[in-house]
Amino acid sequence: MHLMPASTRRPDRFQRGDAVWWRAVGRGRIRRTNMLFQYPVRFASFCGAFTLFAFSALPALAADGLDTGDTAWILTATALVLFMTLPGLALFYAGLVQAKNVVSVLMHHFAIACLMSILWVVAAYSLAFSGDGAWFGNLDKMFMAGVGIDSLSGSIPETLFAAFQMTFAVITPALVIGAYVERMKFSAVLIFSALWLLFVYAPVTHWVWGGGIMAGWGVMDFAGGIVVHATAGTAALVCAVMVGRRRSFPDSTTPPHSPILTMVGASMLWVGWFGFNGGSALGAGGSAGMALLVTHIAAATASLVWMLVEWLRFGRPSLVGIVTGMVAGLATVTPASGYIGVPGGLILGLVGGFGCYYAVDIIRGKLKIDDSLDVFAVHGVGGILGSLLVAFLATPVFGGLGLADGISASAQFMVQLQSVVVTVIWTAVASAIILMIARATGGLRVDEQTEVDGLDLAEHGERGYPGS
Repeated sequence: MHLMPASTRRPDRFQRGDAVWWRAVGRGRIRRTNMLFQYPVRFASFCGAFTLFAFSALPALAADGLDTGDTAWILTATALVLFMTLPGLALFYAGLVQAKNVVSVLMHHFAIACLMSILWVVAAYSLAFSGDGAWFGNLDKMFMAGVGIDSLSGSIPETLFAAFQMTFAVITPALVIGAYVERMKFSAVLIFSALWLLFVYAPVTHWVWGGGIMAGWGVMDFAGGIVVHATAGTAALVCAVMVGRRRSFPDSTTPPHSPILTMVGASMLWVGWFGFNGGSALGAGGSAGMALLVTHIAAATASLVWMLVEWLRFGRPSLVGIVTGMVAGLATVTPASGYIGVPGGLILGLVGGFGCYYAVDIIRGKLKIDDSLDVFAVHGVGGILGSLLVAFLATPVFGGLGLADGISASAQFMVQLQSVVVTVIWTAVASAIILMIARATGGLRVDEQTEVDGLDLAEHGERGYPGS
């Protein structure tokens, strides 16, 4: 997703289009219809005047650079990406925990969505998308200074661009929740998420999409394999290690209390991801259409791969398994979605399904790290795999759109690898420091009795279900 200022974008990576919306008129307004027939000349004159005004306004719109079709699509995509977090990811995670902790998981998501939104307009958007520094933006657009109703970012209003980006800033720290569910203090969640947005997410966004150092390297990250999934996955792994294991892990595992909620949330994620990847074209054209198509194909492929592996291994497929495979496919295709064709989508679905499945075994089974809801194994591993493989799958031999002129697949792979390594190191170190700060200000983890009783009553005074 090339969400850099218009002056830094590569024009060959965007296709603009128009969206035309028709609305049918109901038949119930007889009196109004009769009036139209009673005064046909007056009505015809009004229509003619309105048409003349509309056509006279089109050159002004074109001169301003605003495309109403692109704007309509990004308005829709913005709503879809927020829908991914609330309620999609919230329900997905809520179904995976014990019944006595479902309220706490929902509360984490809702509070993070609110807090990240405020921090985004206050400072994080400016840190990500203003200034020409290689490593950090500046505060020129703090409190959205200079971003008015007429400001444009490419062919859409800058206010809309900022809102679209805000939904990414909301879901990324929300993904990390899956690593520390059922044991982290609510106060620590808020402190960690706030500082993490400012000191991890905003800088990495600037490096990749805001004209920073990785944009200069020519990194390819269409919709967030590095910015979203690599950062969230790495932070999740650090959280799992520093917060510590749940009391029951690894001796016993508690099954998800509601596969139904998990499936409903996963379905919302799938639909919302069309806005996540398709909207990252920042226009209503062929690039958005292809991104949407390969996103769907990769998700479907990875779902079936996960299901079949589980079926062969345990003798029966599970609902939680197939929807987890779907998320793995979506995470893997995200960085490549705007550069590849259908063959690339199929390949990334296969790689994401197999790769993320066995990453779960390694992280939880062999390393005994309690990344409770497999954030690193699914999002981190998936996003990194897609970020590396795009160097090859974007080439025409795999149906891709091609690499930049004069760049070989191997050279592009080294750019991708270097970008991933720098991002992972920065995220790991910064996340550890932020967790230390949160620990010093009030502690990271709830006490043992609270963990036994459940966080719902102890932290929030509410129950998700009677008797839980």
